[in-house]
Amino acid sequence: MRWLEHRIPPPLAGGLAGVAMWFIARATGDLALNQGLRILVAALLAAAGVAFALAGGQAFRRAQTTVNPLKPEAASSLVVVGVYRHTRNPMYVGFACMLLGWAVYLAAPLTLLGPVLFVAFITRFQILPEERALAEKFGPEFEAYRQKVRRWL
Repeated sequence: MRWLEHRIPPPLAGGLAGVAMWFIARATGDLALNQGLRILVAALLAAAGVAFALAGGQAFRRAQTTVNPLKPEAASSLVVVGVYRHTRNPMYVGFACMLLGWAVYLAAPLTLLGPVLFVAFITRFQILPEERALAEKFGPEFEAYRQKVRRWL
């Protein structure tokens, strides 16, 4: 399945997961949860997700390196500052948080498969190939960073 590596842009994968979650929620029904609390929790998760994703993108722009996830070999520097001190993949963490917020908003238990499958897909077809490219390009510097900072959180 290597042919799928770096083929589907992560925002598209997240969007497809979100659409699938909506269809699942419509097909399975939702839980009777307090709407105000549900919306608050969903909004907080989505806001955290947006903050992670924006912080990751901003750190890349400051380092003047590519934000294109389909071409990790084009990276001009290894970004290890800011939010990258806490997670090696803040933009993907952000997407996962947004999907989790969407699942809470939809209040259908099966929609929790969306963020889980997104994380599994992104790990296998985006992150692992990115890590191979970064290890090849940055060698011991990337290995030291990888030993110090977690892939997700």
